[in-house]
Amino acid sequence: MVVQGLGEAILNEIGAVLARGGPATRRPSPARPGRQDRTAPRPAPASPDPTDRFYTAVRLVVRFWLWFCFKPVDVRHPERVPADGPVLLCINHPNNLIDSLVVATALRRKVHFLAASAMFRNPLVARFLRACGAIPVCRKEDDPDKMDPNAKAFAACFQALGRGRLIAIYPEGTTHAEARVQRIKSGAARIALGHEAARPDELSLVPVGLTFEARKSFLGRVLVSFGEPIPVAPYLEAHRQNPSKAIDALTRAIQRAMEAEIVHVERIEATELVGAVEELHRGALISELSVTRGLDAWQIDPIRLSRLIVDAVTYFKARDPERIERLWQRIRGYRALLAEYRVKDEAVQARLRLPRRRERGRRAWEAIVGFPFFVYGAVVNGLPYLIPRWLARRLARKETDYATVRFLASVVAFPLFWTLETWVVGRLTGVAGTAVFALSLPLTGLVAYRYLVGAGRLRSRLRFGVLAFTRKQAARCLVAEREAIVAELERAQADYLAPKQSLSIRYTSADARRAMRSSRLTTSFSISSLASDVRTSRFAVRVLRTRSWAASKSFRISSSMRRAVSSLYSR
Repeated sequence: MVVQGLGEAILNEIGAVLARGGPATRRPSPARPGRQDRTAPRPAPASPDPTDRFYTAVRLVVRFWLWFCFKPVDVRHPERVPADGPVLLCINHPNNLIDSLVVATALRRKVHFLAASAMFRNPLVARFLRACGAIPVCRKEDDPDKMDPNAKAFAACFQALGRGRLIAIYPEGTTHAEARVQRIKSGAARIALGHEAARPDELSLVPVGLTFEARKSFLGRVLVSFGEPIPVAPYLEAHRQNPSKAIDALTRAIQRAMEAEIVHVERIEATELVGAVEELHRGALISELSVTRGLDAWQIDPIRLSRLIVDAVTYFKARDPERIERLWQRIRGYRALLAEYRVKDEAVQARLRLPRRRERGRRAWEAIVGFPFFVYGAVVNGLPYLIPRWLARRLARKETDYATVRFLASVVAFPLFWTLETWVVGRLTGVAGTAVFALSLPLTGLVAYRYLVGAGRLRSRLRFGVLAFTRKQAARCLVAEREAIVAELERAQADYLAPKQSLSIRYTSADARRAMRSSRLTTSFSISSLASDVRTSRFAVRVLRTRSWAASKSFRISSSMRRAVSSLYSR
């Protein structure tokens, strides 16, 4: 009996511990004024969810297709997202469904996305989205009469955050193709302040910037940039006194933080000019820095380069608008000449820098050796590549829908054709031959596409060569006009850099590794000038929706440019 009574006492004590989360004799001490009660219930760590395995499997599949359809996704500062605890991601929305897929594969944690309620109308799709953790949200454009159910969405968000989950929201409320962050809605601030009021000092509010070099191009580059967490606690007292004012203030802070993670162009009409300047002038700056500093392109933050170009254009628009207008008119005239003669700027750039004999020999060797792989890859992957492209052109209602339609169609088309082709080969060969053939399908597809891109560049250069042979004066006019535009850009750059040479920052190897997957070098350099950000990754030219993809390595740099760069890096 004594043993039985002792056993019952132990079981009762264990039950009390499990019920209260601590020893049975523990008494919560009163919280000090102005200080969080440490004994108050903390959010339980994210408990195992039956759908987590399904989410993990889906993420693995998506990760493969993102690898196949895009270049490696460049993820910057993922350590700013805590490994556990409640997190709210505020993301810009430039590419529809692709945005969610990219963010989900960039993080190890499960991401609960807030999705438009229109996506839940199909029962099968709704079941899939809920299994992936999506939370439906009603928008005015979906159904103006059903805004009240958003109370359920907010309740679901608070419940998920209370369980230590990670939620992602698109505060702009819609996807768009503009090179800017549109004015965001107040939903993110409401969720953040609502959770902060209930559980102070727990939430991490992280801005996220997504940048796609080209939405419609296969194997385009993608950048995911996680910003510094935004503190919510400073807005809590104001929220108690005047909720609407605090929500507006936090919304503005989120807006600024999101803009800092992308190339944000405030005025839409300046987007094309900024892209044109970047396309025309980036190669000259890269060439000059490679000579003066001997540093490689991977060491530079690509977003900062584009952002500084935006700042320079904004600077001259405010102080010398006539100069900007003259430059823009000249650039448009140059583009009109390119269209008239049906050549690309990349071909004119290549004409200015004649490749070395060794480089020409290497390219010729690659073209000869790669041709059989191109033919094989094109034969086995041609139809699954062309069919999604054809469907995207006909089904996409706007630019941001193109990549989503093409991606989803590719996820269906490629496995379907690969399975059919593997079955046919399996009927004709043994197991070993079938396995080798199956493994060769995605690899030769990528090789064929890269070969096709290189052939396109060669075709453009050959076309300009024919123009130079048949109409020498027209070719010389194009080259001279481009050189004149670059010279004007150099003069403008020297004027812009003059008052800014004292500003500098440190760019560490950790940033470089996150930016370009490298770990060899720690670099400290000045970015007081536009030139300091020119050692960029190869995708900054098309960040602002430009299509040309080439950069020259040696231009005729003016003496003023040389003096400016030398003075910057001699400090």
